[in-house]
Amino acid sequence: MFRELAPRFGVRPTLTGAAVTEANVDLALGNRCVSVGHRTRITRRTVAALAGAGVEYISTRSIGSDHIDVAFASSVGIRVGAVAYSPDSVADYTLMLMLMAVRHAKAIIRRADAHDYRSGDARGRELRDLTVGVVGTGRIGSAVMDRLRGFGCHVLTHDNRRATTAHHVPLAYLLAHSDIVTLHIPLTAGTHHLLDRERLARMRDGAFIVNTGRGSLIDTEALVAALESDKLAGAALDVVEGEEGVFYTDCRNRPIENKALLRLQEMPNVLISPHLAYYTDHALRDIVENSLANCVEFVEGKQHG
Repeated sequence: MFRELAPRFGVRPTLTGAAVTEANVDLALGNRCVSVGHRTRITRRTVAALAGAGVEYISTRSIGSDHIDVAFASSVGIRVGAVAYSPDSVADYTLMLMLMAVRHAKAIIRRADAHDYRSGDARGRELRDLTVGVVGTGRIGSAVMDRLRGFGCHVLTHDNRRATTAHHVPLAYLLAHSDIVTLHIPLTAGTHHLLDRERLARMRDGAFIVNTGRGSLIDTEALVAALESDKLAGAALDVVEGEEGVFYTDCRNRPIENKALLRLQEMPNVLISPHLAYYTDHALRDIVENSLANCVEFVEGKQHG
């Protein structure tokens, strides 16, 4: 897509499939801007090396920038910009995860794969009978809410940054009154382990958690404990704490050190996918176009701090 779209922006990109590191930072020599992916954490040493190569702007191909120390980048003269892309990609996926969770899809598919076609004991639930708590009402959270209206369920929202037309409530109230809690907020120092042991304990018994935001929004060990005790009925996670170095790699023939991830995957009521909610052709095209546009606007001086 970069090769296809770059000429439209008057850009001749230097491309590499490898994540940016000190080893390949020379590729950026002579360029004020680089576009990077979100899959690998960019160390301070790499950021400093980019600054030494003359880079002044990093466009990360993600909504969040928690894989980059933005404050440190600023201290060495580099600005960091994120991109917007179709919220429908993540919103569609979120609804899919909700439906799969409340209909026990993982357990059903596992039984069917083993040629056990009995109905099982766990009956599904209908979204119209449930209250869904949406934490974060930005572009993605709002798109999720738009979809939920079609199912006729009751929606609660919480977002410290904005008001919405939905029933906006304190987080404690949302957790206590929601059958499904879905997370759509950025990962910051203030939202790290937003759902910790104490807040998970406040959730409605038998509730579900859906996370398509960032893994560290949830204290994973506390989540495992809440699931094992049957406090929660299930979880559907597209992101998991400590996913770096595991997701996006073939781990079939090597050990996985993330014990919490392994425990979650063993559970019949937990769905795990490897950070792919955004991964549609439409969203990827948006990501590339907007990353290129960010770089061009920076060079042309159209971006302001």
